[in-house]
Amino acid sequence: MVLFFSYLVMSSHYSIPLLQIVHEKSPMLAQKLCLTANAGVIGLNSLMIGSPLFLAGAFKVFGKSKYADKAIIKIANHWINTNNTLIDTVLPKKDWRIHISDDLKADGKYLLICNHQSWVDTSIIQYISAGRLPITRFFTKHELLYIPIVGQAFYLLDFPMMKRHSKEAIAKNPALAGQDLDEARRACALLQDKPFVLLNYLEGTRFTTKKHNHQNSPYRHLLKPKAGGFALALQMLGNKIDGILDMTIVYPDGIPQYRDLWQGSISKLVVDIRHVKMSDELLDALKQGKYSSDDTIKHQLYTWLDTTWQAKDARIDAMLSDFSSCQ
Repeated sequence: MVLFFSYLVMSSHYSIPLLQIVHEKSPMLAQKLCLTANAGVIGLNSLMIGSPLFLAGAFKVFGKSKYADKAIIKIANHWINTNNTLIDTVLPKKDWRIHISDDLKADGKYLLICNHQSWVDTSIIQYISAGRLPITRFFTKHELLYIPIVGQAFYLLDFPMMKRHSKEAIAKNPALAGQDLDEARRACALLQDKPFVLLNYLEGTRFTTKKHNHQNSPYRHLLKPKAGGFALALQMLGNKIDGILDMTIVYPDGIPQYRDLWQGSISKLVVDIRHVKMSDELLDALKQGKYSSDDTIKHQLYTWLDTTWQAKDARIDAMLSDFSSCQ
């Protein structure tokens, strides 16, 4: 059954008209078909790229081959493009409103900050970035390394994979405190000589009302931003980047689960990507690594983040209002 639906998905003659008719006539059935077809294609595609990924990975890790690194990026782009094809051809008609700067470069180098609500966020970023930006890497949990194929792909693509030790664990073993910094430095160093987008979800976790209330966040739609990872990225990569990008994602119908994307339940979406400026003085200080040693610089960065987050909070209000007024 999975193979049958996977064939329909990849057939330009049958999948689009057939599934769109089902979406219109029987939405519940269409959601099940979408989820089955998408899961089948993604699963098969992941299995197909497994062997070439591991082979290229071995040449990269043990042979330090730049050609292997390029091959891994091509494999990742194939996987992402397949997912994007599913979004374009299998899902029902969508009202997705994308606002993005028209001067971005597919071979550029950017730091990207974004609000974080759902696992869907990352798939949306990859969807929007195709043809406009390099592959997006992001700070992720070390535990993902153990997910077959996907976890190894993250590592081979030079994602910073953080263990995020608890305060209690660090108190018992202070040596743990520097492990995440070392990992971030390792990954950032590997990105310096290639096009990249390094994504930092500054809130550090997905937004929930419970978390919002618990930390008494001063923002309506956002958790408080964290500065450490962003400051380290600027220290390691600040001299290489073409700019800092600020991405805002809004789901007008509420925060979705990951399966909602692949079963076609996210009919409304608004995304805004724009350049964001930082003063030359603050940027130069962060490039020199003064965040960890100069309290004035640390305060200035938090002030910059607060200003950026206030503007993002207001932007989310405006995006929701504009969407509602156009209905």
